[in-house]
Amino acid sequence: MLLKKTNIQERLARAKINNPVPSSLMAEVQKILDADTHARSKIEGNIVKSQNGDVNFFNIDLLETENIYHIGQIKEICITYRLRFLDTKYFKGPIPQEAISKIKALEKAHNTEIKGFKIIAPSKLFKLEDKDDPLLFAPIGNGYFYLVHKWGKDLHPLRKFLVWPFKNIVNLTAITLLISYLVTLVVPDGLFSKQSSNAEFWIIFFFMFKCIASVVIFYGFALGKNFNHAIWNSKYFNA
Repeated sequence: MLLKKTNIQERLARAKINNPVPSSLMAEVQKILDADTHARSKIEGNIVKSQNGDVNFFNIDLLETENIYHIGQIKEICITYRLRFLDTKYFKGPIPQEAISKIKALEKAHNTEIKGFKIIAPSKLFKLEDKDDPLLFAPIGNGYFYLVHKWGKDLHPLRKFLVWPFKNIVNLTAITLLISYLVTLVVPDGLFSKQSSNAEFWIIFFFMFKCIASVVIFYGFALGKNFNHAIWNSKYFNA
């Protein structure tokens, strides 16, 4: 394949550059950790039963800054590539042993029991078993998450462009107009009248647009599809 596959961890790093967190990040995280008084719980149960709002007890000196991401950066990547960011209890794929080992190492180093795990992955991985680029996060608090482990293969290099129409209504309308225009161009001249004209072209274009838009609307409603910004953290499969 000529095109390089998309590594979501690298895209997250770029998002951090384009949408940086405060320069006092570590001080802010330290403040969050100092204020946290949550009770501890066991790793085996936490991976399966993570809940929103969980935060963890980390030693600020042992955290790797490049692995700390804000919810805004995670949301940006999920919307761009049509991914989900959900609790691990919704994840139907296996958690690799390497990830478990990293969690145990983190718990030992930070003298804590981590809970509230979340995963970034394509929608299908929250229903079917597959191996497309999941990223495992542990919450720190106040909208910050720590990247624990990434596994599986990278995303298709064209995924960003393939899901671009579903980013918002403007994109979907634009791609529908473009497809309608291209389809109109391939309609043979003189198919509907002996003499072609601009008026005939735009009438055919309008007809094609209505047909294609109807198919798009039917597909969206029939399958319960929604735009990227509405599904990135939705637990419902048909969204």
